Amino acid sequence: MAGKRHKKAIEGVDRDKFYPLDEAVKMIKDRAKAKFDETIEIAMNLGVDPRHADQMVRGVVTLPSGSGRTQRVGVFARGAKAEEAKAAGADVVGAEDLVEKVNSGQIDFDRCIATPDMMPLVGRLGKVLGPRGMMPNPKVGTVTMDVANAVKGAKGGSVEFRVEKAGIVQAGVGKASFSQDALVANIKAFADAVQKAKPAGAKGTFVQKVSLSSTMGPGLKVEPNSVFAQS
Repeated sequence: MAGKRHKKAIEGVDRDKFYPLDEAVKMIKDRAKAKFDETIEIAMNLGVDPRHADQMVRGVVTLPSGSGRTQRVGVFARGAKAEEAKAAGADVVGAEDLVEKVNSGQIDFDRCIATPDMMPLVGRLGKVLGPRGMMPNPKVGTVTMDVANAVKGAKGGSVEFRVEKAGIVQAGVGKASFSQDALVANIKAFADAVQKAKPAGAKGTFVQKVSLSSTMGPGLKVEPNSVFAQS
């Protein structure tokens, strides 16, 4: 059955064609026929070599239509800031006790936020949180005194991005059940955030290729210019 479904999904897809964004989103939505609500994913090939510190690309973007994922948020904070985090809807809040839990491998959250005063403690968790891409970082707004907004952002659809070794940035930008307009708005917001994160060391064309896919569907090449808000 899966083979049949895959055959039907790739029908009419031209692997060599670059589709305008609107058309690509429509085709991917039409082909997302799995029994679950598939995630729509974007991959952007960037003209950078992330092995050089001055070519690192990372940041955070709040998707206007949300990500469609329910994120569990952990916050390292004490006192009033801990209460603020709980009131904003954080799932796990703590200080030394939470550091101990995480160190023992108990990670009950998908996103992690910390107040600046907690970073000497949280820094010890680099080996645990680092490889998972969950280490709080002031550059992406996850080391902050404004924990309430950071929690709401993480819950509501802010997506962190970071360029991988091969110069590719990937992210889920919504669900197949989202409307065409909602997905297009999310993709443009994401692409613009990546463009704004262009590092000083990047030479030549920054965004080289863009492709879209759903969890189980085929990938489509997208005209890079069509993904930016001004187009």
